[in-house]
Amino acid sequence: METVNAFGLACPKPLMMAKAKIDEGARELSVHVDNEIAVKNVSRLAEKYGLNVAVETIEGGWSVNFSEGDRSVAAAAAPAAAPACTPAGCGYAVFIGKDHVGEGDPQLGYNLMKMAIYTLSESEDVPSSVLFMNSGVKLVAGDEQQIIDSVNKLIEKGTEVLVCGTCLDFYGLKEQLKVGEVSNMYDILGRMQEAAKTITL
Repeated sequence: METVNAFGLACPKPLMMAKAKIDEGARELSVHVDNEIAVKNVSRLAEKYGLNVAVETIEGGWSVNFSEGDRSVAAAAAPAAAPACTPAGCGYAVFIGKDHVGEGDPQLGYNLMKMAIYTLSESEDVPSSVLFMNSGVKLVAGDEQQIIDSVNKLIEKGTEVLVCGTCLDFYGLKEQLKVGEVSNMYDILGRMQEAAKTITL
């Protein structure tokens, strides 16, 4: 089993190092990381490629071990209805990089964001992904139940919700995340690249 030493590196670097090895053909891989966000992101990468994942505690951190898995499982887990595609990409992404809409009164901006997320959740044409970054992560790690309920409804309708792990750490909110998957710059930019269009709120 090949070993990737990603100690001391913040995401997305451990993920990108692991992906490079997978792209080279590696299917038996041990990725050593020293933070929980990297454990989650690297594990999700392996699952995306249909690989088995086992995490064990080692001195100074964790070893995320990949092994050959059943690719049909990953295929079966894919949504039955694919988002509409164009030559530019599939579906649309919504990028939320702050906890308010527009500039002006902060409370008005926050209320507008709350309404925007609710409106998206009630739509028949939901985004393929909603991406939270910078102060936008406060929305899914806060106490506003309407926002949490709206995001959960989007997930139930098939929307993938990714939340920047570095941003959660910066604001000290990692333990308060209520909904969505902790993610990284690599995956968040990837969803924007895959989408036919990206709406920024």
